[in-house]
Amino acid sequence: MIEYNPPMTTSEESAIQRLLDDLTDAWNRGDAEAFGARYRDDGTFTNVFGTFHSGRAEFVRRHAEVFAGFLKGARIAMTTRELRFVRPDVAIIDLDVAYADFQTWPPGVQPTSDGLHASLLMVLVEAGGDWWIAAYHNVWRTTSR
Repeated sequence: MIEYNPPMTTSEESAIQRLLDDLTDAWNRGDAEAFGARYRDDGTFTNVFGTFHSGRAEFVRRHAEVFAGFLKGARIAMTTRELRFVRPDVAIIDLDVAYADFQTWPPGVQPTSDGLHASLLMVLVEAGGDWWIAAYHNVWRTTSR
């Protein structure tokens, strides 16, 4: 397999960072519509409990439920661990997501020594000058690393 991994340009880095900033802002406001705005209609989503969902409408619906439920008021911060390009218009990004301000802990989840974190892997596709989420796979982290 030949891997395309050129140095990231400032414009690519900025566009992807804007996407992450938009996601973080939407989450922190509890706005499911805005959180799903850059999610492809045919995107796939595996949540932290291992449940698989497909499509933007389902992504938005599920986040509206959790924003009104156990994640109400929870805030996130996203830190990029790795970003690589498999084609000029396809990127894979591995993120650490740190959670704060829970009203109640998520069912069956305990924080690690440095708080509650998830590992989030997204496949991003560039179209029309913007980056879109094609796949979103999120799991709770069970260790501090």
